[in-house]
Amino acid sequence: MAICFSYLPEHIITNNGIDQRIMSSSKKVIYAALLGNTLISITKFVAAAITGSSAMLSEGIHSVVDTGNQGLLLYGIRQSKKPADDLYPFGHGKEIYFWSFVVAILIFAVGAGVSIYEGILHLYHPAPLTNVYINYIVLGFAILFEGGAWLFALREFTRTKGKWGYIEAVQRGKDPSMFVVLFEDSAALLGLVVALLGVSLSQYTGLLIFDGIASVIIGLILAGTAVWLAYETKGLLIGESANRTVVNGIRELTLRHPKVDHVNEVLTMHMGPNFILVNISVEFTDDAVADEIEQVIALLDNDIKEFYPNVKRIFIEAESRCSHVQKTAASKST
Repeated sequence: MAICFSYLPEHIITNNGIDQRIMSSSKKVIYAALLGNTLISITKFVAAAITGSSAMLSEGIHSVVDTGNQGLLLYGIRQSKKPADDLYPFGHGKEIYFWSFVVAILIFAVGAGVSIYEGILHLYHPAPLTNVYINYIVLGFAILFEGGAWLFALREFTRTKGKWGYIEAVQRGKDPSMFVVLFEDSAALLGLVVALLGVSLSQYTGLLIFDGIASVIIGLILAGTAVWLAYETKGLLIGESANRTVVNGIRELTLRHPKVDHVNEVLTMHMGPNFILVNISVEFTDDAVADEIEQVIALLDNDIKEFYPNVKRIFIEAESRCSHVQKTAASKST
């Protein structure tokens, strides 16, 4: 007799809404940061040229890198939406992960590298600051504009993270574009404060070394930001699983079908922020015939996709528990 029922247990927690909300908010955050950093970088370079400040030059480089990074993130988002084809049967969703990783590398190599080099150069060959008050004006406006962008990014991130804590949301979130911008803005604000202190100390103490030290510290801030971003995006780029609540929910949905005796394994992978690939190894009951198994597989496919909209492709493998254990043991021994 064919199985013709479908239901969704109410107590299973869906967790993918956060990814969909973040994706819808991330482009607004990136556009806001892109506009702000473009304007700020121009004013910083003009101020650095007039005053000769190493810290201000480092901040200008920092803003240019941030502007380029936001352009790369927008490009990654656009590329990730390209449809699947014969060469990429699961689509291009991982493009956003790749370009987020590239952003981290650029922050480290260009932003941090140039800032540290410029700071060391000014430590060995300090140059006097001229028209120093221009630095204060530019830094003041930069802090104001960057602070506004940071608050906007923080507000959007807070709105989309749900009940997770901030660190947990970064670790569990599958769309890196939102927290990349938040990290960049945080590093930018901290760098501006350091630049302001460096210029102030150089002016009031007469020790020009403080300007070079500020530039080195800005470089170290960028390096630390880049390392953290690279670490968080690496897992997504390699192939990170869906969040544990999603995996457990899929397992429970599968077990609720009477013709399923045991779930051997639930394997998931994020092919993009809103694309989860699922592979389930199932042991069906001994009395299940081929037609019933086909019905169960069709119902499972429908139920899981209905309850977890980010699940786009599902592969269900009929396999006895004993066979699965033997196969797993063999794969571990090789």
